[in-house]
Amino acid sequence: MKGLTMLGAILLVLGLLAFVVPIPHKEDHGVKIGDAKIGVQTEHSDRLPPLVAGVLVLAGVVSLAAGARKGA
Repeated sequence: MKGLTMLGAILLVLGLLAFVVPIPHKEDHGVKIGDAKIGVQTEHSDRLPPLVAGVLVLAGVVSLAAGARKGA
């Protein structure tokens, strides 16, 4: 598999996964007063914006097409 074709396949898979798989985030919020510390940890999952995922898919398709054309 040529380099450009491999890059296109990776970008295409990452773009398709970006539509489905959320990215987890953890945040620690806390207040320390003297020796006492009060903390809260929050967790949430966000997906990449659809525009970013679409750009990844488009770049993957273009790279696959360019790699196939170059190899032929």
